[in-house]
Amino acid sequence: MPEGAKESQAVDDHEQIRSRSSRRLWLTGGVAVAAAAAGAGVAWWRSQPQAMGPSAEQQLWSQVFETADGKPFAMADWQGKSVLLNFWATWCPPCVKEMPMLSAFAAQQARHGIQVIGLAVDKNEAVLRFLQRQPVQYPVAMAMQGGLGLTRTLGNLQGGLPFTVLFDAKGQVRQRKIGELSGEDLANWSQKS
Repeated sequence: MPEGAKESQAVDDHEQIRSRSSRRLWLTGGVAVAAAAAGAGVAWWRSQPQAMGPSAEQQLWSQVFETADGKPFAMADWQGKSVLLNFWATWCPPCVKEMPMLSAFAAQQARHGIQVIGLAVDKNEAVLRFLQRQPVQYPVAMAMQGGLGLTRTLGNLQGGLPFTVLFDAKGQVRQRKIGELSGEDLANWSQKS
């Protein structure tokens, strides 16, 4: 084979190898992007409230909790009002971050009929210490470990905190959110209560 033909063949071989490598790289990248998108989709789906258990609302309204200082706190006492129920814990950074906003919302909404209630999935002592440092304008009761089971009944299958549920005056769920609330969430929800 003449020298020029050998060089031309070498260049062609090199181009084919580079082309195959480039296709493999694009294919691998495409598969990786598809897998990442699928994983993100599953994670998003898991972070959304799911279907509630049968008679979940009835179960909630029959609960009697205790305040951090040991007084009874019956959910039935709040029926007939729109209730924004926030499950939280002192060890949960997004829970703690949203509490001043919830407290301001509670003070504003007290005149408009939405009652904010905090249910702490925590230990009494930790909640008492926390509320002494950062008081809130709404009642807080202790849901303890049973609180996570209650959140699952209300559609929070992963048990993530914070978890907030808006009930209308008939005791029916109107809105739910797993994760930190925004001011926009509260503004929208207050119009739907």
